[in-house]
Amino acid sequence: MPEKIDLSWFEEMETRIPRGKVRTRFAPSPTGYMHVGNLRTALYTWLIARHSEGTFILRIEDTDQGRLVEGAVDVIYKTMKECGLDHDEGPDVGGPVAPYIQTERRPFYGKYAELLISRGHAYRCFCEKAESEEDSGEFNRAEDPCRSLDPAEADRRADAGEPFVVRQRIPHEGETVFHDEIFGDIRVENNTLDDQVLMKRDGLPTYNFANVIDDHLMGITHVVRGSEYLSSAPKYNLLYEGFGWEIPKYVHCSPVMRDQHNKMSKRHGDPSYEDLIAQGYLTDAVINYVALLGWSPGGEQEIFSLDELKDIFEISGISKSPAIFDIEKLRYFNAAYIRAMTPEAFARVAEPYIRQAVKNEAYNAADIAALLQQRTEILTEIPEKLGFFDTLPEYETELFVHKKSKSDLESSRAVLENIIPTFETLPEWTDENILNAMTGLAERWEVKNAKVMWPVRIGVAGKAVTPGGAVEICRILGREETLRRLRIALEKLR
Repeated sequence: MPEKIDLSWFEEMETRIPRGKVRTRFAPSPTGYMHVGNLRTALYTWLIARHSEGTFILRIEDTDQGRLVEGAVDVIYKTMKECGLDHDEGPDVGGPVAPYIQTERRPFYGKYAELLISRGHAYRCFCEKAESEEDSGEFNRAEDPCRSLDPAEADRRADAGEPFVVRQRIPHEGETVFHDEIFGDIRVENNTLDDQVLMKRDGLPTYNFANVIDDHLMGITHVVRGSEYLSSAPKYNLLYEGFGWEIPKYVHCSPVMRDQHNKMSKRHGDPSYEDLIAQGYLTDAVINYVALLGWSPGGEQEIFSLDELKDIFEISGISKSPAIFDIEKLRYFNAAYIRAMTPEAFARVAEPYIRQAVKNEAYNAADIAALLQQRTEILTEIPEKLGFFDTLPEYETELFVHKKSKSDLESSRAVLENIIPTFETLPEWTDENILNAMTGLAERWEVKNAKVMWPVRIGVAGKAVTPGGAVEICRILGREETLRRLRIALEKLR
């Protein structure tokens, strides 16, 4: 039903708008996961605000009730917190332009639709259209007959309770020019634009209308979104002009692609942020890699902390070209981040994965982590490397034969016959003593150290490839378990 226009209310809303510094917003729909493109939008939006010492806002866009997923808002908060993308205003922390959830702002949109109608830039449409057309706000049509309806007649029909949508009145003549910070000036003939739906029959705004109203009332200075919204920008501009509002800076980012032809898509099995973390990638590595998906800092450096990104981020570095998501490149970043961690920090993140394979608490997780740090690219690789700690695997004696170490079955038997009594009598079970016992034997026999260490490692691990060498594995297993395993090996070789 038409509402009486109270201009003083609109004037009061204008006085609430913060001005004078950069204000950006991340406005996700709570659909249950954070895909990579969404995370990149959040990151760029945050970086623009932080680089300019501005304000970063989190707004929840939940007008599409059909797509809402229970618990999805919590996923947004959790992801943002994990990634270090703190917000200054939002549903959980409040702020000067609350509320920050779109459905809680529902009373605003009808008022602004009526204001736009009164200014001649929108009209009520009583035509029957499919729900999908209402949701998208777009359809192919001849001129809408309601466009030329007498305003008094439209008011009367609305007052009588006849259902209607509110449509934007697009000029038939001329062109709309809008400027994008990445793509430059773009011109669109107005006769190619349709009269999109602004308010649906259920009284909820369409995505496009709510965005413009909320961005203006929240004082947003930079609107960051995907380049798929470039086609909507002329209509946004016409809405701003219809209200007489200042147009924000547009930053349209090209899509993140899985290959040259296909955008990343959860439906096609492409990973979300949560998937990447579950696959063993570190948050810091993901953020660093995502920052470089379509943005270049210039120079050769690739590894950046979030603080470094904040200092150097410039909109001018964003590319017009789509970015290809390369999981192998992310793996490279992840390995670099793992290697750069302190041993203590790596031990903390590695321990849950270590304990998937090593249940015996007698084996120190931090000691095992030290073997892994320089040999790990993603955390989920860890368990498969460690199965031999809890249980000595079955293995064939052929493993003792190793050409490079000049180890064969006979020499391996001789090594074990000599090293077992030496290990039994070591005063302390330390790396240094274990190493000296093996190198001392090699020195007495005038052979290379590897000829002694290879059969010891095979004996204690039962595997040709292990994280760490014979010394570290023996020390972690402890003297008693090491000797037990070496005696089993000796029996195999006799």
